[in-house]
Amino acid sequence: MTPYVRPDRTISRRSLLATAGLAAAAVGGLSACGGGGDDAPGSGGSAGPVTAKTSEIKVGGGAVFAAGQAVVTQPTAGDFKAFSSICTHAGCPVAEVTDTINCNCHGSKFSITDGSVVNGPATQPLAARTVTVSGDSLSVA
Repeated sequence: MTPYVRPDRTISRRSLLATAGLAAAAVGGLSACGGGGDDAPGSGGSAGPVTAKTSEIKVGGGAVFAAGQAVVTQPTAGDFKAFSSICTHAGCPVAEVTDTINCNCHGSKFSITDGSVVNGPATQPLAARTVTVSGDSLSVA
C-alpha cells in the first residue's frame, strides 16, 4: 500500500497579494454603489449639517454639498429646498445641479422643486431634508 502524501499547500507572496487586492476591490466596489441600514439609498445616510450662503444657490438651480450628503436648490427666488444627495437608484452621490438634480452614475435626474424623479432609472424621489434660512445664510439638518 502506498502511504498518503499530503499535497503542498504553499502560496506565493504574489498570489496572496493579488487575491487580497481583488477582495479589497470587490468590497470597495460594493460599498460605492450599495447600502443598507441607515445608509440605504435615499435615506439620507449619515448626513451631517450643512451651512452655506444663500448667494451660493443659483435661482433655478442649486448646489451639491458632498460632505453633508445634501443638495440645496432654489427653484424660485427665495424658495430654498434641500434633499439627500444620495441617488435612490443605486446609492451613488448626485454630481451636479442644472435645471434638474443629476446623478452621473446611471443618468437619473430629479426635480429641483420636490426631488421627484424626472428621468430614470431611479423610481423613488430624493429624500427631503430640512432647510432653514436666516438672513443671508442657510442650514440643512
